[in-house]
Amino acid sequence: MLQIKGLNQYYGGSHILRDVDLDVQEGRCNCLMGRNGMGKTTLLKCIMGLIKVESGSMQFKGRDIVGLRPQERARLGIGYVPQGREIFGQLTVEENLKVPLAGKRSKGIPKRIYELFPVLAEMARRRGGDLSGGQQQQLAIGRALVLNPEILLLDEPNEGIQPNIVKEISAVIRKLNQEEGLTILLVEQKLPFARATADCFNIMNNGRNVAQGEMADLDDSLIQEHLTV
Repeated sequence: MLQIKGLNQYYGGSHILRDVDLDVQEGRCNCLMGRNGMGKTTLLKCIMGLIKVESGSMQFKGRDIVGLRPQERARLGIGYVPQGREIFGQLTVEENLKVPLAGKRSKGIPKRIYELFPVLAEMARRRGGDLSGGQQQQLAIGRALVLNPEILLLDEPNEGIQPNIVKEISAVIRKLNQEEGLTILLVEQKLPFARATADCFNIMNNGRNVAQGEMADLDDSLIQEHLTV
C-alpha cells in the first residue's frame, strides 16, 4: 500500500533520513521502532507531507505522493495522529472531531468514532484542553478516523498516558487493524505495547531502516543492538 524507496531528508546541514526503504503492506499493523532521535517521527512527517524530502520516492496505492500537500494526502486516505496529540485545546471535543470535515458536504461525525471511544460522546461539549492526556489521545485518534482513512500513521500513541487507557488504545488499534482491515504504521518504543499491537516491525538506527520482519522474529539480539538504552 505504501512504498518508500531511497528517501533522504535534511534539517539544515544534518542528514536525518538516509536512503530509507519501507514497504507497508495493506491490512497489516507495522511498528516502526528505534531509540530516540533515529528519524521515526521525521519519517511519518515526510509521509504526511509536513516536511520536505530531499530525494527518494513515496507511493501510496501506486500513486506518487512526494509533491502533494498534506491535505491532498489526507483526501487520498492517509490519516495521521502526531506525537503529543496536538488537539485544539480551546475547541470542544465535538468541534475537534468536525475540523477534518471542513469543506465536506456532510458535517456529521461518524457514529463509529463514538463507538470506538465512548468517552468522547460523554464529553462532547467539553473543551479539548480540559481532557486528561489519555482522553486527548483518544480524541486525536478519533479525529484522524473521521475521514475514514485507508492507512493510519500513529506516532507514540501511549506516550504520557495512564496504563488503563494504554490498554484501551491498544485494543482499539487491534480492532481497527484485525477486524476492520485498516492498515497502520505505528511508531512505538515500548516493547510490550508493540508486541501486543503490531504484527510486523521495522527498526531505524541513525536514519536508516536496519531491520524488519514479523513481530515474532524480533529477538533479543536485535533488541540489545538497536532498542535498549
